[in-house]
Amino acid sequence: MVDAPRFITEALRDEHDRAAFSSGSAALDRYFRQQAGQGHRWGITAVYVALDTTGENTIIGFYTLSATAVATATLPSDLTRKLPRYPALPAVLIGRLARDERWRGQRVGFRLMVDAFDRVIAASTQIGALFTVVEAKDDAARRFYERFGFQLFPNSDNTLYLSLATIREMQKRFPNRA
Repeated sequence: MVDAPRFITEALRDEHDRAAFSSGSAALDRYFRQQAGQGHRWGITAVYVALDTTGENTIIGFYTLSATAVATATLPSDLTRKLPRYPALPAVLIGRLARDERWRGQRVGFRLMVDAFDRVIAASTQIGALFTVVEAKDDAARRFYERFGFQLFPNSDNTLYLSLATIREMQKRFPNRA
């Protein structure tokens, strides 16, 4: 296996060159090139880019975070039985996540998720959130998220959730997980 790229993550800035990024998904690439900057500036979503630090600070991946809510009725009763009876519960949406095809097989997706989890947990100390939510674009993406412990919402084919309590436990068990 090729050495994993060394990278840093930071908030998207106008000077980041998004034109060369290619994830293999036309929809994700189009979003990243044409809409991510605007959504980030407007505060609709926070966009984080992973920059390869071994060369020209090339973007090797990105993900987005935004606030969302989960309808309590959509969650399994064993999960909500001890929670307050609110109609909706606060959550963080990982709206999009992609790595450049040139870094396929180098655990970039895994490391992007770890970074996103770290930011979600940090944010949850400032603003309430009980879950992280993702929308898998296809079966491969769903399987990727399920490896982290995400579970499908009942009656959903592609929307998954993971409790922040579970993420905190993972962080304790695997502090050096990158």
